Amino acid sequence: MNNSKVIVSLDYSNAKQALDFCRKVNPMDCRIKVGKELFTAEGPKLIEKLRKLDYEIFLDLKYHDIPNTVAKACRVALDLDIWMLNIHASGGRKMMEAAHQTIEKYGSENKPLLIAVTVLTSISSNDLAELGINNSVNKQVVSLATMAKDIGLDGGVCSGGEVRELRKKLGDNFCFVTPGVRLEDSVNDDQKRIITPIDAIRAGSDYLVIGRPITESTDPINVLNSINNSINAVSYTHLTLPTSDLV
Repeated sequence: MNNSKVIVSLDYSNAKQALDFCRKVNPMDCRIKVGKELFTAEGPKLIEKLRKLDYEIFLDLKYHDIPNTVAKACRVALDLDIWMLNIHASGGRKMMEAAHQTIEKYGSENKPLLIAVTVLTSISSNDLAELGINNSVNKQVVSLATMAKDIGLDGGVCSGGEVRELRKKLGDNFCFVTPGVRLEDSVNDDQKRIITPIDAIRAGSDYLVIGRPITESTDPINVLNSINNSINAVSYTHLTLPTSDLV
């Protein structure tokens, strides 16, 4: 059974690069995430190859469309035998309900986790204001995550800065996936709301999405093992990160 909290983002442009990486790494040491670029380039056949390597796969396509279209996309995704998939909470209640109902109706006993993207970690409060949303990032995250749980989704995507208060508010029966995770000596890239692996776990995250710090490393196996060892030694605590205006 895979107990790793690390989801490695396969930030590659083609199947060869992705498969070369995955053949080096033990599938029990992480899950893997396939996003828009790689899936658009290689399609479902790559998912089949990765499943044959015994990886649990997070299909990160962030569905966001009218309810019927998203429901049909989720139905097709079920045939790929994935571990997790996501939708944009900003698609609204009806869209999330349609996705959830599809997973519940057609999913097998090992149906994938359905999680909601709240606010992308590259988005700031100023960005929200330009979109006509007057909430702060934190308040928008709380609003969308609360709606997702009310509908019955399995979890949400949020930055490490929001997860502690969300954990307190939404409880343990809702998993939190945290992107924007960087090692202390990593460059921030295009992520604005970042956090280290240890701080994310202490804040209450269930899974950490880590891409470039692992995939661009000259020794990705050692980096992955180091991350796993460090986070296995810590647990959720109420005393870690400073909170912000999440109420």
